[in-house]
Amino acid sequence: MYDFDPLINYLKEFIELDQEEIDLIGNYALRRKYLKNQYLLQQGDVCRHLNFVVKGCTKTFVVDLMGQEHVLHFSIENWWTSDLGSFVSQTPADFNVQCLEPTEVIQFGYDGLQLLYEKVPKLDKFFRMLLEKALVSSQKRIIRNFSLTAKEQYLAFKKQYPEMERRIPQYLIASYLGITKEFLSKIKSQLILEQ
Repeated sequence: MYDFDPLINYLKEFIELDQEEIDLIGNYALRRKYLKNQYLLQQGDVCRHLNFVVKGCTKTFVVDLMGQEHVLHFSIENWWTSDLGSFVSQTPADFNVQCLEPTEVIQFGYDGLQLLYEKVPKLDKFFRMLLEKALVSSQKRIIRNFSLTAKEQYLAFKKQYPEMERRIPQYLIASYLGITKEFLSKIKSQLILEQ
């Protein structure tokens, strides 16, 4: 088994790859392990890698001027994580990416990925589709934040990401939802009483 087999298996769900293309991808892929609480990226650093999560869980967040943490999203197995704006523009990152569990990723450096786009054009199309899906998902989340109550947002999160709801501390889910952990606790208590 190659170090990058989980990525290849994932890519094959979306695009066909021949052995030469698989070998090329492997030439530019780097597999790394991170400890729990270790950062893949910190605010202010330039994002040098696009990360595919093989094992583990990360959170992407920003710390405001008051020192308050705001979680934008989580990434688990077969998801991608980075500060995309920083990666694409090679400018300082707005976000932090931190491991919530011991985490393994397959990384692509910026220059290597640009070369791969030329050598394996299918990857360029794949990443475009991935970005389109991410944009749609982000827009839907914004709409949910404006139109749903906190309780409805929590129920939607729980339904959409049942595995994450079990793996991620409640205070981080509260941050993702834009509410306090105490308010999330009240919502959960209310839901138990409604059963």
